[in-house]
Amino acid sequence: MPSKREYYEVLCVTRDVSSEELRKAYRREALKHHPDRNPGDPAAEAKFKDVNEAYQILSDEQKRRIYDQFGHAGLDGSMGGGGEGMGDVFSHMQDLFAEMFSGGMGFGGNTRPRRGSDMRVQTRLTLREAAFGCKREVQLRVPAACTDCAGSGAKTGSKPEACAQCRGTGQVSNARGFVMFTSTCPRCRGAGRVIKQPCPTCSGHGAVERARKVNVTFPAGIDAGQRLRVPGQGMPGPSNAPPGDLYVEIDVEDDPRFERDGADLVTRVHVSLTDAALGAELRVPALEADDEEAAIPLVIPAGTQSSAMFTVKGRGIPRLDGRGRGSLVVIVQVEVPTVLTTRARELLEQLRAELRASTDAESEGKRAAGGK
Repeated sequence: MPSKREYYEVLCVTRDVSSEELRKAYRREALKHHPDRNPGDPAAEAKFKDVNEAYQILSDEQKRRIYDQFGHAGLDGSMGGGGEGMGDVFSHMQDLFAEMFSGGMGFGGNTRPRRGSDMRVQTRLTLREAAFGCKREVQLRVPAACTDCAGSGAKTGSKPEACAQCRGTGQVSNARGFVMFTSTCPRCRGAGRVIKQPCPTCSGHGAVERARKVNVTFPAGIDAGQRLRVPGQGMPGPSNAPPGDLYVEIDVEDDPRFERDGADLVTRVHVSLTDAALGAELRVPALEADDEEAAIPLVIPAGTQSSAMFTVKGRGIPRLDGRGRGSLVVIVQVEVPTVLTTRARELLEQLRAELRASTDAESEGKRAAGGK
């Protein structure tokens, strides 16, 4: 008889391995040698049994101490008729494999009700609504229980029957080697029942599409391209499972007065040639309201050039995290008149002559200073 391999060697770990590392090693080796991954390979099946036996011993603190002290000989009694035996190895293995394969080829007793699907809807807000927040009713069309069949899906006067293939459990079990695998019943698709006479209103689905309104609160500072999650407002789950979530995607209308740059707003104001030259107090539009009283006063100095920018702090978009507001950036655009009266032309001619004389005098002074 060949000597029995050390349990630590079987799991490819050292003697000081922690319980968590031991568990990870077991998963790795069990998957590597699993019969489903190595069909018709008796060597892999034998190694798979060794892996499970090794883990069953080393994961038990008392058995591990005995094994560390006396080796395989110390376990002869506990592995006999009075101990847990190999049946418990497979029971423990099923618990772990149920965790590893949950959602796929899980084991019996590990199924969970599947929540409803998520829904997505797009909503358009004005810039002001996005900036300061608002509440909106969002209209959806979602399935609702059919009133004609009370959600059963069966025609009036009949009722769903238990599925004969899975006996109403929604699952069927198949033995693969010495492991029992459970999967969704192919006949009833996991419902556990079949409908022989479907309801004509809902075609046996038990639900019909109806309009529904959801009140959604949009926080101040939200921007286009972002989305809100409204928990529990998505599609209803099957068999009274929890509903999915609603995701509201945000679109923001263009505002003719402002451009948005993150938390900052940019606006352009037109000023006359004389106001730019002499300086003036302007009234800049505010995002809060359209009326004149809400306008923001802004003083521009004499000699302001076209495209000059002025910043008004705290009058931009409220930040989504609540840390104040951005700035309002005002860009000045100087308007040059295209139509002149005779008097206006005469005055501009005089101004041009005066400005030339002033410029010439300044240039002469600089040359004289340079000559000294």
